[in-house]
Amino acid sequence: MLRRLATVATLAFATLLAGCGYNDFQRLDEGVKSSWAEVLNQFQRRADLIPNIVATVKGEAAFEQETLTRVIEARAKATAIQVTPETLNNPEAFARFQQVQGELGSALSRLMMVSEQYPSLKANQGFQDLRVQLEGTENRITVARNRYIQAVQAYNVLARSFPSNLTAMVFGYDVKPSLQVANEAAIQTPPTVSFDKPAPAAPAASR
Repeated sequence: MLRRLATVATLAFATLLAGCGYNDFQRLDEGVKSSWAEVLNQFQRRADLIPNIVATVKGEAAFEQETLTRVIEARAKATAIQVTPETLNNPEAFARFQQVQGELGSALSRLMMVSEQYPSLKANQGFQDLRVQLEGTENRITVARNRYIQAVQAYNVLARSFPSNLTAMVFGYDVKPSLQVANEAAIQTPPTVSFDKPAPAAPAASR
């Protein structure tokens, strides 16, 4: 009799949890973790390409050193950040991660733009192969970011909706940060580089 009552109570509790969104939280939380892992994987792929890109560009004696230094420093900052599962629940750490990755992307964009001014680099097949790999990686980063944003959106809607928000409070399912920041567009827009010499000033008109 007691065993039967325990079974009924267990089933009732499971039904209650399902009705309050507990199972949905489990599913969506795993989806967020999976999509986040893919974001990290693609960022790591980009970081792994940079040493070869830098080594190739260093062979160009007259290459703009400031641009190269910015890439090296940006990569060092990006790879120095230790990303853990807790990063998703730490808004400050998450924002810092986004910032350094955005700075690295901007530095790489500038390097690729400046490299267009060097015919020997444009004729270097090894460098061009690295460029293609980098472009492909940037595209995969965009896809992975979008999937993460969608996964977080679905999760956060559940965490904020009634009555599933009560389940979120009971089991500690906090709202998760998304890969969207106010200054993201500015961070990722490469600066304008011009190699044109300024035109000489017009002579003053004689009186």
